[in-house]
Amino acid sequence: MVTSRPEIVGTFGVVTSTHWLATAAGMAILERGGNAFDAAVATGCTLHIVEPDQNGPGGDLPLVLWSAAKGKVEVICGQGVAPAAISASALRDLGLDVMPGIGHLPAVVPGSFGAWMLLLRDYGTMTPRQVLEPAIGTARDGFRVQPGLARVIAGAKAFMTEHWPSSAVVFLPGGEVPEAGGMFRNPAQADTYERIVAESEAAGAGREAQIEAARRAWYEGFVAEAIDGFMRQPVMDTSGEAHAGYLTGDDLARWRAEVEAPVTLAYGDYTVCKPGPWAQSPVMLQQLALLKGFDLGAMDPVGPDFVHTVQECAKLAMADREAFYGDPKFAEVPMDRLLSEDYNDARRALVGERASMAFIPGDIAGFGGRITLRAKGSTNVAHAHMAVIGDLGSSGARTWADYLSERHGDTCHFDIIDRWGNMISGTPSGGWLDGSPVVPGLGFGVSVRGQMFWLDDDHPNGLAPGKRPRTTLTPTLALRADEPYLAFGTPGGDKQDQWALHAFLRHVHHGMNLQEAVDAPGFYTDHLPSSFYPREWKPGHLAVEADFPDATLAELDRRGHKLEIFGRWGMYNSVTMAARDGNVLRAAASPRRMQCYAFGR
Repeated sequence: MVTSRPEIVGTFGVVTSTHWLATAAGMAILERGGNAFDAAVATGCTLHIVEPDQNGPGGDLPLVLWSAAKGKVEVICGQGVAPAAISASALRDLGLDVMPGIGHLPAVVPGSFGAWMLLLRDYGTMTPRQVLEPAIGTARDGFRVQPGLARVIAGAKAFMTEHWPSSAVVFLPGGEVPEAGGMFRNPAQADTYERIVAESEAAGAGREAQIEAARRAWYEGFVAEAIDGFMRQPVMDTSGEAHAGYLTGDDLARWRAEVEAPVTLAYGDYTVCKPGPWAQSPVMLQQLALLKGFDLGAMDPVGPDFVHTVQECAKLAMADREAFYGDPKFAEVPMDRLLSEDYNDARRALVGERASMAFIPGDIAGFGGRITLRAKGSTNVAHAHMAVIGDLGSSGARTWADYLSERHGDTCHFDIIDRWGNMISGTPSGGWLDGSPVVPGLGFGVSVRGQMFWLDDDHPNGLAPGKRPRTTLTPTLALRADEPYLAFGTPGGDKQDQWALHAFLRHVHHGMNLQEAVDAPGFYTDHLPSSFYPREWKPGHLAVEADFPDATLAELDRRGHKLEIFGRWGMYNSVTMAARDGNVLRAAASPRRMQCYAFGR
């Protein structure tokens, strides 16, 4: 099979990510003697710089890793929590029935940097300076503007100019949208990282002391002080009014990244390992539990039976995600039951020959919450009068209401394996340039992941002080015959545990190599309440890329799926994958968006 690029094969190390500069940064660390965890910090912090429409230094981060020294899979949670002073009732008192998607109100503690420092201290070998140098250089010297980034900035120009002047200073240099193909620099972000490095080195020569000093500079020092001060200033959000934030410096000072055990599922020869239900991650495991009852290997991987079966199981698992998932420190999530054989045997019986139009969560006595289903276009979005030009590839003017309901910041991803057998998969996200205004002096905004809470005190994912929102971020690590084998993931919000799953299934059931698996025609469903503002759903929806055979598309239409057809590689599917088979390392990256890149030797 001819693929978009070769599957990378080597023995020294492989790095694959959603931007070539981040991949290069990670590979440079491996070449300098660093391990996969050092390389992960360099890769991720560079992604913060080069994909500001998808993430930023003030965002969120889950990591799943295999440490050769420890001999086990672990999860690092870099998901920040809701402020101590916030509550669902306080927002309802403002007249809101859904959390705004932008501004100060949905801000949570920015968790990425704490997770990077925990990873570096407990698993890495290098200093903050060594791993931050690539990001500093990229922010200072500049990087090529991708067309997608230029479109996002163009779409937000009017709003930033009128309401978020601190963002306009950074992302509209000279008042103009950066030109696609041109160079963009963010000296304020470079200054922030350089100050962190300087404060870390002032702590002395010890590596761990430097890492702790860097963490304190962020969560107890100048970064926290700047965020605290800015949150006290009202800014415009999707409610149509300006609000101050609830997030404080004390919230940052009290928070720590944590190491957790993964949630796992045995699937044939594989054990798939994911973060817990504070992310959507276990939904991939439940899809696998449902799919165990079908002979996927006998199905054509681009045929209608495969697509229909996989997506009908996704609808069931996603319904359970909405009903039962939340921060397990606040709500008991029946994970064992959701992944059990008898429960999924009963759920599997709901998969019929035709596409389901119903949203049917399971019934587990004593668990779960009410689900709000909002039809597409039903939400009254503020700023409907404001014109947005050129957004999302549209050639005409669009309203700000359309923009906010269809465009939100997304995510980045990377997978890394080193010559010692260390393996890591990470999904940096949050802190998007159009999610929250830039904190003056820092060069970036903070995560608005709080938009994923429901304003329902009785729901497992209901907003509460100090609680993690149930996010979409979901890196994956799979063992094969109990040996670490595969790290993979993708951007894509609610689609992450669909696109990544499809690549995994085509690899393990149909013998596709990693590049073939990520190149294969993409599909997904929005038959679920979106995790993003304004939380709407599309019953019966099934998106497909046009390079499926015509017969497949015709049969899916006959079965009742409401098809949305994209061009070849026209989706946002940006799966990256890295595998270790003995001493041989492999990696692949999606051709979509024309920026993901895998490298190794």
